[in-house]
Amino acid sequence: MSFRKILVANRGEIACRVMRTARTLGYRSVAVYSDADAGAPHVALADETVRIGPAPAAESYLNIAALLAAARKAGADAVHPGYGFLSENAGFARACIEAGLVFIGPPAAAIAAMGDKAGAKRRMIAAGVPTAPGYLGEDQSDARLTREAETLGYPLLVKAVAGGGGRGMRLANSAADLPEALAGARREALAAFGDARLMLECLIPQGRHIEIQVFADAHGNAVHLGERDCTTQRRRQKVIEEAPSPIVTPAMRAAMGRDAVAAALAVGYRGAGTIEFIVDQELRHYFLEMNTRLQVEHPVTEMITGLDLVEWQLRVAAGEPLPLRQDEIMFSGHAIEARLYAEDPYSSFAPQTGTVLHFRPEAALRPGVRIDSGIAEGGMVTPFYDPLLAKVIAHGRDRNDAIRRLMAALEDAPLLGLVTNGRMLRDLVDHKSFRAAQMHTTLLDEWATDGEDILQRPQPSEADWQLAAAIFAGEAGWRSNSVAGFDLALMCGDETRNTRVGAGETAAHPQLHTNENGRLRYAQDGVTRHTSVHREGDVLHLAHDAAVFAFREASPFPATETRHDPLTARAAVAGTVARLEVAAGDTVRAGQTLAVIEAMKMEMRVTAYAAGTVAAIRVLLGQQVEAGAILIELSIEESPCLPTTKPSSPAP
Repeated sequence: MSFRKILVANRGEIACRVMRTARTLGYRSVAVYSDADAGAPHVALADETVRIGPAPAAESYLNIAALLAAARKAGADAVHPGYGFLSENAGFARACIEAGLVFIGPPAAAIAAMGDKAGAKRRMIAAGVPTAPGYLGEDQSDARLTREAETLGYPLLVKAVAGGGGRGMRLANSAADLPEALAGARREALAAFGDARLMLECLIPQGRHIEIQVFADAHGNAVHLGERDCTTQRRRQKVIEEAPSPIVTPAMRAAMGRDAVAAALAVGYRGAGTIEFIVDQELRHYFLEMNTRLQVEHPVTEMITGLDLVEWQLRVAAGEPLPLRQDEIMFSGHAIEARLYAEDPYSSFAPQTGTVLHFRPEAALRPGVRIDSGIAEGGMVTPFYDPLLAKVIAHGRDRNDAIRRLMAALEDAPLLGLVTNGRMLRDLVDHKSFRAAQMHTTLLDEWATDGEDILQRPQPSEADWQLAAAIFAGEAGWRSNSVAGFDLALMCGDETRNTRVGAGETAAHPQLHTNENGRLRYAQDGVTRHTSVHREGDVLHLAHDAAVFAFREASPFPATETRHDPLTARAAVAGTVARLEVAAGDTVRAGQTLAVIEAMKMEMRVTAYAAGTVAAIRVLLGQQVEAGAILIELSIEESPCLPTTKPSSPAP
């Protein structure tokens, strides 16, 4: 099973992560890229690169034939799948082996066994691993699923049998929710996995999501590397992960570790895998699923163990035994990972696209801080892939140390150019519920409904307005020692205000010293500070405490507003037309779903602003559209309401 050159069948930060370890061990790496990623960091990092197709994942990163052809062209003799895309596709693993390539992952049979979530739960029941109650049957009719749901009771989860990473999953709080949950989960499961089968699972109320990292080799050895707490989620998608869990006792760790290893051995596992459990309020754990790949959150395990899990993957794939026995694995300190997403947490976590104008992660690096990213300044964030931009990981002697370092890192490495969840992450790890380890898997969703403060859009301070005014004035040639003063009209978000620059007691007097590569040094109110800024066209992006504000000079001419036009239904984000719910001539009611746009693996509903009639459909099913594109034209019968476009399903 020896190999020398590894094709990484992935993109972004995980591709970079694998390549760095491969290089330290003396392996050559091959990057594959779509047209959207030709200039991406993972392409620059690799020893060799091969184009595999157009931007859509189905035509590139999910194209098995193209990936195998790339391996042949480059002379690769091994394939690392990363996570996402084909990483848990048994057919891909089998195709690699049949092509004479070493697959750096578990056997295809183990992937298939655990990839069928219903079958996996049956195996776990047979192995004595506790599982949550649910329906795992072959009868997939709505009538049977409805009867089983009534027997199980609500709330419950509708889950894709072939699913993973939150894809094909819907929550049904009541019988009224079930029809749409079944339809949505089926549709998404078929699109993501080519398999529309569903299962039902009782929702553990206020549960905690705890997972165990396992490793097995080809010599019959299997160990666990402790737990990760992934409870802090939004719409079943992980946001913050930490190790160890603040609620897991040594006895729990031992019990969950034993069950996780038993689960891996039950399917003849090899390599890195994760057994996911849900833990109830009585601290009882239940098997959810096994992820037969490296997890996004693996760095927190690396931080507390001092181990390189990709190195372990490569050694196991080469036929070596596990580097350590169970009693040799030690844990030290506490680590927390925050996922930096291209999304707007203050607008229903809507996905965002655009250009990365400023991102300097090196500014945040200090002992105990690690940032894994696959983006670079000037790069485009497109609607074709997952919205994960980077992972910010902090390690400390204890949990408070890790939180403090993580908050500082998020403040020191803001991303400018498009909206991210950076400020929300900083506020989240400092929230009283997080600090007290009182999170549960649906708490963020409840906060979104209840209007919790950390999900309210931050506003620039008076000092931010003054600094922005000073920057605009300075670029216009004004000098801080000028005796002449003037009013500068600036806009930020929905607010416009006049700021006096240069004269008078209320004037803004920040002293601008140096601006080196977007790092501005300035003095204000007797204190010299630094912040990140970037001017792009007429927009000034300014960072403050992990928040980024976009200022521009107010125009004397009124802007033409098209977003709230009741006669047109527009795409809120760039993406693909996944569904068209109406046809020309249909009568619609206010709030009715007209179309669904898929962007970054999330579905966005486009709804009617008011009751009326569909005048024309301007797009085709499967068409790529830009943000703001007209999808449907309406004739309105009553006064329009505000738009109600919102995300309706999670991203993996």
